[in-house]
Amino acid sequence: WPLTKDKLLAAHQIINREVEQGHLEESFSPWNTPIFVIQKKDKSKFRLLHDLREVNKCMEDMGALQPGLPLPSAIPVNWPVVVMDIKDWFFSIPLAPQDSERFAFTVPSTNLCEPAKRYQWKVLPQGMKNSPTICQAAVARVLEPLRRRFANAIIIHYMDDLLIAAATQQQVDETEKEIVKQLADKGLHVQETKTQKGDSITYLGTRISPQSVVPQPLKFNIQVKTLHDVQKLVGVIQWVRNLIGIPNEMMLPLFELL
Repeated sequence: WPLTKDKLLAAHQIINREVEQGHLEESFSPWNTPIFVIQKKDKSKFRLLHDLREVNKCMEDMGALQPGLPLPSAIPVNWPVVVMDIKDWFFSIPLAPQDSERFAFTVPSTNLCEPAKRYQWKVLPQGMKNSPTICQAAVARVLEPLRRRFANAIIIHYMDDLLIAAATQQQVDETEKEIVKQLADKGLHVQETKTQKGDSITYLGTRISPQSVVPQPLKFNIQVKTLHDVQKLVGVIQWVRNLIGIPNEMMLPLFELL
């Protein structure tokens, strides 16, 4: 898949950054799958998309660990709440070294001035179908002893989103502090800029206040023309699946487009 000059330069910048951060390494792997470079919504930055569909076909599906969304409405009235987001959780979990070669790609030089270079992921790659399941299991393992230790608190974990609620603000603060510490000890870090506290919090498609939990307003774009449009539509539908009972079978045609 040919890349324009701008996208090729962006690909090299992204790859160099990921190599410096220890997420990628040079490779002589016999595996090779394509990459795409997509401009972000603000048009000022690019993101690298590694097409792993053919690799995914060779893998057994681990399945989902959570068949649906947890319901924040189970939180008692007037309990203080904090919501946290785990930063770059895929890139925080290493791949088994013997598996890295399967997640390789090649990037050409500008104007083919030198031989192309091949790289492989050292961490869980986005686009690998089992990455979300592995990440969920890793975070759940960290939280398991904390759930026992803070048995009077409510700890909701869905993907990379965490919610903590307890009868008092002090209990919430103590639980939050220990969860952040234990996650960091395992190489998982909370994105502090996304931490929410106070009387109006958004979580999993809902808005949480001391007295109520209500769905957030949703906007459906039915003019689906690009992969990004499909991703946004699936994301919106996911928020309401539990509320109106949309089964997996009805979602399959959309999942196949991703």
